[in-house]
Amino acid sequence: MSILDDARPGMDLDTRPQDDLFGHVNGRWLEETEIPSDRSSWGPFVQLADRAEEQVRAIIEDLAGRVAAGESGLSPDARKIGDLFASFMDVDAIAARGLEPVRPLLDAVEALRDVRDLAAFLGEFERIGGHGLFGSYVDSDSKDSDRYLFHLTQGGLGLPDESYYRDEKFAEVRTAYVEYLTGLFRAAGRRDAEADAATVLAVDTRLAQGHWERAETRDVQKTYNLFTLEGLRELAPAFDWDAYGRNLAGTKVELDVLLGEVCVRQPSYLSHLSGVLEELPIEQWRTWLASHVLRAWAPYLTDDLVELNFGFYGRTLNGTPELRARWKRGVSLVEGALGEAVGAEYVARHFPPSSKAMMDELVANLLAAYRVSISELDWMTEETKQRAYEKLDTFRPKIGYPDRFRDYSALRVTADDLVGNVVAASVFETDRQLAKLGGPVDRDEWFMLPQTVNAYYNPGTNEICFPAGILQAPFFSPDALPAENYGGIGAVIGHEIGHGFDDQGAQYDGAGNLNNWWSEADEAAFRVKSQALVAQYDGFEPRQLPGEKVNGSLTVGENIGDLGGLTIAHRAFVISQGGEASRDDRERLFLNWAFVWRTKRRDEQARQFLTVDPHSPAEFRANIVRNLDEFHEVFDTRPGDGLWLDPEERVRIW
Repeated sequence: MSILDDARPGMDLDTRPQDDLFGHVNGRWLEETEIPSDRSSWGPFVQLADRAEEQVRAIIEDLAGRVAAGESGLSPDARKIGDLFASFMDVDAIAARGLEPVRPLLDAVEALRDVRDLAAFLGEFERIGGHGLFGSYVDSDSKDSDRYLFHLTQGGLGLPDESYYRDEKFAEVRTAYVEYLTGLFRAAGRRDAEADAATVLAVDTRLAQGHWERAETRDVQKTYNLFTLEGLRELAPAFDWDAYGRNLAGTKVELDVLLGEVCVRQPSYLSHLSGVLEELPIEQWRTWLASHVLRAWAPYLTDDLVELNFGFYGRTLNGTPELRARWKRGVSLVEGALGEAVGAEYVARHFPPSSKAMMDELVANLLAAYRVSISELDWMTEETKQRAYEKLDTFRPKIGYPDRFRDYSALRVTADDLVGNVVAASVFETDRQLAKLGGPVDRDEWFMLPQTVNAYYNPGTNEICFPAGILQAPFFSPDALPAENYGGIGAVIGHEIGHGFDDQGAQYDGAGNLNNWWSEADEAAFRVKSQALVAQYDGFEPRQLPGEKVNGSLTVGENIGDLGGLTIAHRAFVISQGGEASRDDRERLFLNWAFVWRTKRRDEQARQFLTVDPHSPAEFRANIVRNLDEFHEVFDTRPGDGLWLDPEERVRIW
């Protein structure tokens, strides 16, 4: 089979690939395709996700039906999957309860007397799945990858980014946000909903003034800051860390284990937060927290609150006209709570062992190609090359699904209490994460589900992961032409390996530690090449958003991943063919690369992503080929062509 057979009806043959590879492969499709009404974007990525969702739906509905029928012999996980899905689909029970499930939380907010009470509440609120003044998570220590650390990061905002509170181009979004909050407060029966909504925006705005800009948060050195519990108290004295920590951990983890040493990603934000806590009266914090309670639980309450919540976060921010069908939202809930239990069944039904074997070969070829490429670099010294080889040799591929699926035996769910189930699932996950502290790092843990259509690189464990969900056409097919697989999943593999050598990943060694393994001259040369890519992307203007520009500093890591990934995928394909590959096959590789980025977004989401997403718009991901000598050779480009770059202007890093 040829994957490109599916691409051809959407090609625009009037657009030359030499001028616009993305437009050549996808132009007709972009003109003729309507984004489904419950989606904010469309293309192969989302289509595969939809297919996986349908497959997971069949698994979940099968189990739910068998549980409801009282079938014996089902596993405990199967029963939990069935009961959780049933609780979400029981709209009559949800309607009958109304706001009753969240009244205790709203009452607790109204009872807060001071900021110490606020800190204690936030610990419990985060424990059950809410979000407070900052984000928190457990991850390996970036400078000691054999231990886990509790991490704190800036947060507290209801809008996607701090720029939404200061940039005039988002003024209409701010107005819509206040209208949305007003609706939430009215639904909760508050007397002065409009004033309350204005208060929330004002508090958000004060918090946002202490946030780092999005590109700055990518700096892995600046965001590595260790603080003891005493240091946290000095950094943000107005926040009661003891009360927060005890309530977050419950009885599971001692305070000195949780907060004895913490990585604070943006210390100045916590200092700023402490000042805001002292500045604003507790009445405003109560109002702000009430909005967080309502926002957190709105998707699990009555239809009017679900629709209100979607109206802002779906329609306004992403431009999506229609709320997704209830079964789809139910599938998402089950995957969030019991995802690996579902994944085990998904793999058994939909992922053949032969695909895993073929992926092993592809990964091996990509790693070998990276090694050859590094050996030929003219800007890197031999000493640093040896360190790069060492890192490459310790890359750990994870393909398809984990060797050991997660144990959900401690999670309790029932078929008749949706909010109770959401709370139970959140507490289960909080305890699972906090239990890592003080123990050895589990390098076998997966950070994506098998059914996920995506991939990742994790610098702390120096691993690349390719779930079963993405191992389908157009990315991969066991029956596809090899060139197409290399232009699809091969470039994705190369991209993820490339993250180990992008502006962030290159600062980690093979053991997963922040450790400068570069010579001073090599580091300077790498920085020059990275900045050239930043400058190139800073000049790009998306055709969908005239007048807007890509943020080259925000997207540089992903752009390096794309550039290196495609370059190495091409080299790996040629190696796989014994060192010789036809022009037709190499052309197929580049065409499928452009096909996998076939994407159409609603304007609202495109504008949001341009502000907050570290990935460049799809057209520029596909057209990164302008930097590859191999592309210019295969398509015989000439000066004056749209994708022509003079050889000295082409950025080649790996």
